[in-house]
Amino acid sequence: MQLTQKERNLLQDQLHHEEVCIQKYQSYAQQAQDPQLKQLFTQYANQEQQHYNTISQLLGRQPQQVNQLQNQGQQLQSGVQGKAKDALLCNDMLMTEKYVSNAYDTTIFEATKPELRQQLQHIQQEEQQHGEGIFNYMQQHGMYQPQ
Repeated sequence: MQLTQKERNLLQDQLHHEEVCIQKYQSYAQQAQDPQLKQLFTQYANQEQQHYNTISQLLGRQPQQVNQLQNQGQQLQSGVQGKAKDALLCNDMLMTEKYVSNAYDTTIFEATKPELRQQLQHIQQEEQQHGEGIFNYMQQHGMYQPQ
């Protein structure tokens, strides 16, 4: 698919966002205390890898496996334990998903080809589902109570 320079630049940004999401979800899955949360983060890391692969292909690149951060730079406050740590991990990922979904919104509006726009809308919908899943987990576990 022939991309405009603007589309290429926006997709390269999205590729980086997906890489960060994969690394954070992988790292946070290891740090989470609750097995249900570990499973949720692992599932989302796998979906983010699919998003990464799709965008790589749109950019004409070969998809590659994104590996977890080597230096564990995403370790959150090692002194925080249990449910409080899980709440921090969830809050960070919810904020990340909000940001990434918003970035997809801009990229979708700048897409000149309907098939590109459609693929990006599908990814954005899954990003929103990740946010909803995290929100629901937090609400069920007393970590987030909207007023």
